[in-house]
Amino acid sequence: MILQLESLTVSHQRQKLIGPISFGVLAGEPLVIMGETGAGKSLIAQAVMGTLPNTLTTTGKIYLNRDRIDNLPINERQRLWGHSLTILPQEPWHALDPLMPAISQVAESHRFVAGNNGERARKNAQADFKKHSLLGAEQKRPGQLSGGMGQRVAFAAAVAGGAPLLLADEPTKGLDSDRASEIIHSLLEVANKGGLLVVITHDVRVASNIGGQLLVLKEGRVIESSTTHKILASPQRTYTQTLIQAEPKHWDKTQTTANATTLLETKQLIVGREGKAMSPAIDLQLRKGQRIAITGPSGVGKSTFLDTIASLVKPIAGNIALSPQIGPTDIQKLYQDPPASFPSSISLKQSLDDVSKLHQISWPNIRLLLTKLKIDMDILQRKPDAVSGGELQRIAIARALSVKPMLVLADEPTSRLDPITQKETMNLLADVARKNNTAVLLVTHDKAMAQKWAESTLALSMVDT
Repeated sequence: MILQLESLTVSHQRQKLIGPISFGVLAGEPLVIMGETGAGKSLIAQAVMGTLPNTLTTTGKIYLNRDRIDNLPINERQRLWGHSLTILPQEPWHALDPLMPAISQVAESHRFVAGNNGERARKNAQADFKKHSLLGAEQKRPGQLSGGMGQRVAFAAAVAGGAPLLLADEPTKGLDSDRASEIIHSLLEVANKGGLLVVITHDVRVASNIGGQLLVLKEGRVIESSTTHKILASPQRTYTQTLIQAEPKHWDKTQTTANATTLLETKQLIVGREGKAMSPAIDLQLRKGQRIAITGPSGVGKSTFLDTIASLVKPIAGNIALSPQIGPTDIQKLYQDPPASFPSSISLKQSLDDVSKLHQISWPNIRLLLTKLKIDMDILQRKPDAVSGGELQRIAIARALSVKPMLVLADEPTSRLDPITQKETMNLLADVARKNNTAVLLVTHDKAMAQKWAESTLALSMVDT
């Protein structure tokens, strides 16, 4: 079994986004693709699947088991989905039906793709939920799941059909180390059973654990290619060296400029969903300019805590006291899933123009933030689903900072970014926070980031049941 790409290019009008790229993937030997945000990693996976937007064009050839698939009619291409090849997309938000209970989505794959009868499909789905620590979430809809839980449900649905080729796009984002290890183990099962595995990731630790072969992409081209462990141990290109050294564990400790003014205080605050507590009582005091990191396992209520502070979710019990200085736009939330915070039917430029007009912010100020975050102005003409997750994440950060909030609720704000861009983005967020005396509550699964970037850390634990 083999996947072969020959001189693949993907272009938008006359602009070449990736390529030409050629590589092969052998049964049992994983391929890892790393590189900068916006380098075209996800476009490769979409080109293989045949799901690129109509606005993009391709050249080159794609073979699966020596059969060319890129020139197949769309209906024949779709017959391969789930049976011959499958994808775990970067955004569970897009992959899951928002109206269907989680376990039903996995059971559907077992029934209609794998060909099991209804009872067997339900039993297999239940076994998947147990395997991926999802018991208790069976009847929840995607909007009721944490980002990490949604990621695991999407993974279970993607692999249920038993396709021999799995394309996994950022499969561990939003997961704590234990859950990430579980997903990595499940990914490697595909390769160990003789399947084809392609993993797109910006996480050096994930690449190291997957092993196999590694491609490093920059500006749409492969700049380094060898075994994963050889490149990570002795990278030859300066960019690859910088990529590895940009991991949070190598960061310098950043300094804060917190003052004595209390901005937010919680007392015996219990957060949860649908009347069910998710973590023990939280006592927290946040001052102007202070940065506190919120850590804990997936599903513990980190995002729910931020939503409760933002008055998006009612607390189960306890009190929240906000400074009377806080106005209508002084609390801004950065969402874990960037598509959740942008209207899908209008361009990104229109979204930012609306913010500019509504809050009387000059466009040059927004443009300056976008430039500092290395956003190409041309992509603002696109809709949210036509840019990478990392690009969308940085645009969301620029939009939130443009109103100069007193408090930023940052929920995994760099989860879609490569290490270099992540470091630059977090440095910018720190600089803006110091300049404007903005407080930040940062939710992160990365303990090194929490330790290096925040003044202190609040670790949440699961509530006793």
